[in-house]
Amino acid sequence: MDHDTRHTSTAHDHAADQHHRGHTGPHAPGASWSMAAKATLHCLTGCAIGEILGMVIGTALLWGNVETMVLAIVLAFVFGYSFTLFAVRRAGLDFKTAIKVALVADTVSIAVMELVDNGIIALVPGAMDAHLSDGLFWSALLGGFAIAFLITTPVNKWMIGRGKGHAVVHAYH
Repeated sequence: MDHDTRHTSTAHDHAADQHHRGHTGPHAPGASWSMAAKATLHCLTGCAIGEILGMVIGTALLWGNVETMVLAIVLAFVFGYSFTLFAVRRAGLDFKTAIKVALVADTVSIAVMELVDNGIIALVPGAMDAHLSDGLFWSALLGGFAIAFLITTPVNKWMIGRGKGHAVVHAYH
């Protein structure tokens, strides 16, 4: 019998399961604001690169607002996930597992961030029709990122404190 792979103790299985899930539950360690801000900044960096690239491409191709915004959001998710994907791949995870970790770690954070910053761009009068050379375009976009950061950081703090979101990534660092 191989004792390394078979466990007979249910207490050990429960403890191992809690360890692998990131210490969730009533005894989960709390997340600091610093940790949440770093996770949000990491996410925001990928989102900003993707979103700005999408806006530039859409504008250069003379696409309409909806098409440009859809491309920007898609690229924000792609770049947001890719930052995490590359980090956990460097830590030794296989590609399939790394994709799962990136999806679990970043989906809520990216979604909140994209909802907030694109909502702000849509609500600022004239921002959707502003050109890349207009100050209004950049102030709405950067203001949207700043507000998205402020709103997403408490979301990430809550998730990390429950062993979710970027807490999943920290298990591989």
